[in-house]
Amino acid sequence: MPPQVDPIPSGVLFETDTQTPDLGLAKDVSQLKKATPRKHEYVWFNIFWFIFLHVGSLYGVYLALTSAKWQTNVFAFAIHLMCAIGIGAGSHRLWTHRSFKARTPLRIILMIWQTMGFQDCIFEWARDHRTHHKYADTDADPHNAERGLFFSHMGWLCCKKSPEVIEGGKRIDLTDLYADPVVMFQRKHYMKMMPLLCFVLPTVAPVYFWNETWLNAFFIPTILRYTCGINIVWSVNSFAHTFGYRPYDKSLNPRENIGVWMICVEGFHNYHHTFPWDYRATEHPLYNMLTPTIVFIDAMAWIGQAYDLKSVSPDIIKQRSQRTGDGTHHLWGWDDPEFTEKLKSQYGVVNYEERKSA
Repeated sequence: MPPQVDPIPSGVLFETDTQTPDLGLAKDVSQLKKATPRKHEYVWFNIFWFIFLHVGSLYGVYLALTSAKWQTNVFAFAIHLMCAIGIGAGSHRLWTHRSFKARTPLRIILMIWQTMGFQDCIFEWARDHRTHHKYADTDADPHNAERGLFFSHMGWLCCKKSPEVIEGGKRIDLTDLYADPVVMFQRKHYMKMMPLLCFVLPTVAPVYFWNETWLNAFFIPTILRYTCGINIVWSVNSFAHTFGYRPYDKSLNPRENIGVWMICVEGFHNYHHTFPWDYRATEHPLYNMLTPTIVFIDAMAWIGQAYDLKSVSPDIIKQRSQRTGDGTHHLWGWDDPEFTEKLKSQYGVVNYEERKSA
């Protein structure tokens, strides 16, 4: 059973309407933004772990370019893609924002891939990410971008959670996660499953199936692949909260950053924080067609494993951008009918609702 939530946490000032149906919506937390910065207690194990990962990854790049078999490099990318989908489609869009529903086989696959990505279990990932959205860029945000680029990128994992973050997490409704048997199974067995899926399997498979060296198998599809994966997710928390435009809501710190999208395939962050229940990465069909997570969800919907995909209508997007945006919506080309029609004619682009009713 889920624990009882303390309705009045101590030590931090919260808004009164913390419990709402829209778990992903960012709220007005101007009071929290004025909170006095806290000194952090460092977690030295994590610091040395991250140093090892990044130094080991540099060696992994060298091995990938000089001695690894091509199968090993392809295998590393395939594992990376599975982990990215497990986190992006699974712990993010399915379990955090509930932007679509999934049948049990798909939920199990996403859980396995998410475990392989080693970014905490689904329960903790979703709790922290809901806290991030609700109290974005305040002291109750686990990776508060107001504390600087390094802190929001990886520094937040190098120190213990502040009392504001802990108490903010207690204010989040997690009853849906407690009721999900796949989530609870993973939570119970995470520390047994994660080492096998994230570190043992990617190392053993290349040695067993195509006679790769243990050194290459460990440093490329395991260490290099894992380090790239976590830095890609971190970059959305840091760079996409610092650089770019805010065409949908200028009061939100997250930005639209095409550079982050090119590296992470997740860079339309002002759109995501404005409409967190939308399963798509952006309103632009072409970019969605180039985003593996969105392509995967669409494919699963086509075979009936995903359903009730939520998206925002163009009229609502336009009204919101005109009402709260920073005036840069036209820079992305979506306010130009000539561009839109040309895109549709060249790529046959239609939205999901049109495809579903066709």
